[in-house]
Amino acid sequence: MSAQLPASQLLERYHGPAAQLLPIAPPADGWLVERSTAMISGDVALRQQWQDAGKLASSPLAPMNAEPAGRVVLFWPKAHALGTWWLRWLCQWLPENTPFEIVGEHQGGIKRVPKLLAALGMGCDKLDNARRCSLFASRTVALPEQPDEWQRFEALGMTLVSHPSVFGHGKVDEGTLLLLDTLEAHLPRRPMSVLDMGCGDGIISAWLASRGHTVTAVDVNAFAVEACRQTLAANQLTGSVCESDVYRALGDARFDLIVSNPPFHQEREISYGPSARLIDEARQHLTPKGQLVLVANAFLPYPERLERAFGSFETLADNRRFRVYRGQS
Repeated sequence: MSAQLPASQLLERYHGPAAQLLPIAPPADGWLVERSTAMISGDVALRQQWQDAGKLASSPLAPMNAEPAGRVVLFWPKAHALGTWWLRWLCQWLPENTPFEIVGEHQGGIKRVPKLLAALGMGCDKLDNARRCSLFASRTVALPEQPDEWQRFEALGMTLVSHPSVFGHGKVDEGTLLLLDTLEAHLPRRPMSVLDMGCGDGIISAWLASRGHTVTAVDVNAFAVEACRQTLAANQLTGSVCESDVYRALGDARFDLIVSNPPFHQEREISYGPSARLIDEARQHLTPKGQLVLVANAFLPYPERLERAFGSFETLADNRRFRVYRGQS
């Protein structure tokens, strides 16, 4: 198998077909899975791909006891604050002066990496450049204890906790505000069992829990799961929070309401896969007369999917940029 994505193709070109890599925050690429000794990612769906191939896959938020085997390669993320977090994390995990590489696409900001490394007191050599990507080499250094990246901010009368890896880091996006306004107008006043799918920093979960609903919150991103837990705790609220690739970790659990502001980007790529599964499989996880309520950018092609999944649906709100849809089982 050959590499499919540009950054992976650059690694294949530089290291050859027999590469032995330990990718950090990698994308989904079958060649990478084959050429990995293990991987580390906050994305539980990606970890599952490596585990299905018999490879060790770990979360950066879990204890790291094993010594690394293979060439450590950090895939540079779109958010530079997250990239800096990963650099600091590597320096905390790996012994001082351990070599590692950084790869990424030019449109994703990889060219800024030398300056970011220099700011941390780390050297840098450029190894290769192709496919509109660059590959750099560096070594870990001894850094002071990693600063607290869990940012707290106030919104809607609540304390929210966020991280650079979480969607909408440090703010409440317009779509979520429209969704909450719509829920306030349309939700029954009785307590319900609610699933917050793609919980992010936990604002929807905390808002629902503060109104007496029993909340289960899931996200594919380990950083989001931890942020949601911290948000609930910061507001003296309770809820069940776990990592899940859409419904995968929920078994046959059913809810009166599934609510979501589903993402449609994976880094710089548009992906409707998780949102499609959210809609297509919703009725299997709803109680009789249960509801799916989601908010989405107005241009996204969700009406057709909702029509197929539910037979009919309602548009509860539309501000021209975002729409709130409801399907009922």
